[in-house]
Amino acid sequence: GSLQRLLLVRCMAPDKLVPSIQAYVSGVLGPRYIEPQAFRLDSVFADSSAAVPLIFVLSSGSDPMADLLRFADERHKQVETVSL
Repeated sequence: GSLQRLLLVRCMAPDKLVPSIQAYVSGVLGPRYIEPQAFRLDSVFADSSAAVPLIFVLSSGSDPMADLLRFADERHKQVETVSL
């Protein structure tokens, strides 16, 4: 089946694994599970609190800092950043 094919791809062509997993997930669960979701800072902020802070794990080419600072300025909030 499809899962066995993924195992074979992992062993024989690891460079093809990510596209193969995307095709598998899209075929089994639907394409909405592999499409990036729109990032809405206002809804993410609504789910945060002092005990549940916002943590951004960045990937190459992404930098939400300008959006975050503008969002904080609009709401008169102070921003604390930590770079790891």
